[in-house]
Amino acid sequence: MTMNDSQGRAAAAAGTATARTGKGLRRDAAENRARLLRAAWEAFAEHGADAGVEEIARRAGVGMGTLYRRFPTKDALINELSEVIFESILEYARMSAALGTDRAPGAPSGLEESLFHMGEVMASHHGCLARLWQASPPPEQDERRTELWQLMGQMLDQAKATGDVRPELTLTDVYLSVLALRSLIDDTAGTGPDLWRRYLEVVLAGFRPTPGARPLAYQPADDTLVTRGIPKHRH
Repeated sequence: MTMNDSQGRAAAAAGTATARTGKGLRRDAAENRARLLRAAWEAFAEHGADAGVEEIARRAGVGMGTLYRRFPTKDALINELSEVIFESILEYARMSAALGTDRAPGAPSGLEESLFHMGEVMASHHGCLARLWQASPPPEQDERRTELWQLMGQMLDQAKATGDVRPELTLTDVYLSVLALRSLIDDTAGTGPDLWRRYLEVVLAGFRPTPGARPLAYQPADDTLVTRGIPKHRH
């Protein structure tokens, strides 16, 4: 698996996600929606959650009336952006899991590629990840979230089968690494936009089996944390 393969899958995932969440619209309305979401993506990446809707409309090249027809409130825009982000992550995971273990020798596992893709997507939205996180429905009401973590579990099993990760690694270990990655990106992307890459490399190095490595001293948590999620903090 080459970097171009990975980038191609990421572009395909983003395109599919945008198309799915914008289906049923007239062509001009769909184009305006896509421009507004692209502009919101860029504005939130630069300014965080403080980015104003006027700036988003200006970047998109549309009037405020067009913006408000599509997204009556800023929260509605954030909710829609959350949908696109999640669909992009989910679509990429689907494609990576479908490849299974059919990868070139030495190529990253699907699990590793999917985690780096999550990092790329989250890094594009630094400063508002907490709000985007809050916009998602509770785990028990979101079948797509269940599917995502089923796919991550499938890729974890594939990585174990090929010897790419420690046999005792659990899905909860992977889930907690994503939560930590999200917090790190939100805290450091403004001053060190690529720090998350180093952190994720260190985490993945810990995932891999190492001859003579000391066994993990602490018992893993069961996977109910994954299925139920972390309680959301309301402000």
